[in-house]
Amino acid sequence: MNLRSIRPGRHTRTSIKTLTGIAIVCALAACSASHDAKAPTAENLAAALDDHLAQRGDICLSMFDWPIDLTEAEAGSGARHAIQFPVMEQLGLVHSTIVSVPKSSENPDGAVKRFELTDAGRKFYKPHPYANHGTEHANDFCVAHLKREKIVDVKVDASDASHPLAVVSYTYQIDTVPWMQNADAQRVFPMITRITNGAGGQLQLRQGFTLGDKGWVARMGPV
Repeated sequence: MNLRSIRPGRHTRTSIKTLTGIAIVCALAACSASHDAKAPTAENLAAALDDHLAQRGDICLSMFDWPIDLTEAEAGSGARHAIQFPVMEQLGLVHSTIVSVPKSSENPDGAVKRFELTDAGRKFYKPHPYANHGTEHANDFCVAHLKREKIVDVKVDASDASHPLAVVSYTYQIDTVPWMQNADAQRVFPMITRITNGAGGQLQLRQGFTLGDKGWVARMGPV
């Protein structure tokens, strides 16, 4: 609220100060009374976004269940694990051994390279529930954590009045694990590198929300 500058006379100064104080109190009371936690405002959605990122702001690599085996065929095809695991091993995050397994058409050699987390690597394997097509995972290997910098845009879909949706575009800050400073790590995890370089306003992320009984709740999945 902007109040007009007034230069009262000596005899009216006290009464005007009193009235001004009453007006401010009344205005604040009105604002508090009219606040709607379900309104799709940047303020309401910022609180919901902060809560979501506090709980689900980790960026993880979809490396759910360890140990992870790599066949010779996968290594030769340039699969992502075949590219990433050797770098992770160099960084001391995993170690590998050759393990005999039954031969099959997919693995005629009857051997796999088995990668397991080291003590250093286990520090980054943390609770991060994920479910997809009926498969549930409790943990993941996580390398960064996001925090909101500011909300840039809010788009609302109120076509279903009882279940409106909102999509928030926001800039962010990011805390990455120390070993992501390594040039080889940045090379084999290009998406993490891109997100890291986009912090501070260079890149915007989006998060979807749906309106619940007590306010806005983050939706899982792409938007």
